[in-house]
Amino acid sequence: MSRLDKLLPCSVKLSQILGKAGHDVLCVIDRAVPPELADTFEEHRSYDKAFDSVVSCFKSPRLDLPVIYAPVAELTDYADVRCYQKAAAQSLERAIKSGFQSPLLVVPESKRFTQAELCTVLGALEGLYVPIQLREDVPEKKQRISSLSVMINSPNAEEIFKEALVLESGRRVARDIGVGDPERMAPPLVEKYIKPLFDNLKVTVIDDVNVINKEYPLFGAVNRAANSVQRHQGRIIYLEYQPPKPARKTLLLVGKGVTYDTGGADIKAGGVMAGMSRDKCGAAAVAGFMKVVSEQQPKDIHVIGALCLVRNSVGEECYVADEMITSRAGVRVRVGNTDAEGRMCMADVLCRMKELVIEGNLPNAHLFTIATLTGHAFISAGEGQSIIVDNSVAAKADHARKLQAAGQIYGEPFEVSVLRQCDFDFNAAKVIGEDVVQANNMPSVKTPRGHQVPAAFMITATGLDKHGLNSSKPIKYSHLDIAGSAGELPNFPTAAPIVALAKTHLTD
Repeated sequence: MSRLDKLLPCSVKLSQILGKAGHDVLCVIDRAVPPELADTFEEHRSYDKAFDSVVSCFKSPRLDLPVIYAPVAELTDYADVRCYQKAAAQSLERAIKSGFQSPLLVVPESKRFTQAELCTVLGALEGLYVPIQLREDVPEKKQRISSLSVMINSPNAEEIFKEALVLESGRRVARDIGVGDPERMAPPLVEKYIKPLFDNLKVTVIDDVNVINKEYPLFGAVNRAANSVQRHQGRIIYLEYQPPKPARKTLLLVGKGVTYDTGGADIKAGGVMAGMSRDKCGAAAVAGFMKVVSEQQPKDIHVIGALCLVRNSVGEECYVADEMITSRAGVRVRVGNTDAEGRMCMADVLCRMKELVIEGNLPNAHLFTIATLTGHAFISAGEGQSIIVDNSVAAKADHARKLQAAGQIYGEPFEVSVLRQCDFDFNAAKVIGEDVVQANNMPSVKTPRGHQVPAAFMITATGLDKHGLNSSKPIKYSHLDIAGSAGELPNFPTAAPIVALAKTHLTD
């Protein structure tokens, strides 16, 4: 596990001893406590009616060790496993405030939530995250604690522990990219951050503006203003994992990496621009997913990830509404709103992924776009939930429901939306000389079906509409809008939906 050490928040180890051996505090989150603590817990319950509903700190006389109890909230019919993750993070937060440095987290079992152990460990690790700029600028604060031990009462404890560390390594990569400010994680610096992490994958960087403008013209339009500032110049980064055995399926993921979104000429006014450095969390999720792939090394799954890294700047060179731009697929696109840059920066890369599937006759291929794309997705699904939109081919395979089921089990829930003909009609050409309209000039939150329409646009602008159910080469495509789940300031990025994707597509 030495490759993972640098991507963990501190030294993390599996423990089988409930006591002082290397620990200075016990963190307990479940009402069913170890026998050594039962008497103490019952004593507290006898005089404290709030004991099972608030975080508390006390000493166990029997173990001669401080205990922090951060109880999982009482479960309703609608609760999900995130309540275990939240409790784990709360317990460690209390330990840190109390000055402890080496907590032992007692990981509970759950009859209701089959993956509670894994999710609890992930919640604890997430709670220990320190943002990359603080780690770099103030090295003495790079860790919140010295070490974390976890005690898992399961015959599969070692397997659960190792899987948590692998998943957290990818989540850490995603958080680092997502949390970095507009300068620290400008496109060239994302490239610099990524390259050392993927020495076992093929890394291809497209940075020549002439190549970008010729081969990725929609991306090039968004990049036009930022390209005049060297440190903001766009990058398209491909990460490819080739399995040792013949592939039985192929995953091709495209992530929106808008390192800062001013809105462009259709500028974000009225104080809504703050927080737009998080508009790169789709690309961050793709990078994190590829880190998990690079560690798990599936034997027969071919995976290609692409990060579309661009700053949507405003200035004399910025693209504007009414421009007519021909996409990589030869589709004439009329720009309707420069603040709809996410679909623009991903579409040509998605088209390239489609070409790879056709040229290489890649087996059982599934294309994805992952993006903090629309405010409409946020208000539709609410904070903490992602949205899946499948094309007809992916829908026939019941993909969205499978991903939704995994997300529910592993604490990354999804809502499922359905593409309809009206979504394509919305984007249809309005005048002679255009094939598709990129967007209307209203915010997505004021646009009916404001998160489905962009998926329809990307299908049309890339030529994926020619690869539907009745075509000679049907291709599965799913759009994941993570605007609700990615994590908004002042919270840290969540790294969703890496775990759900990994458990759906990398696990037999």
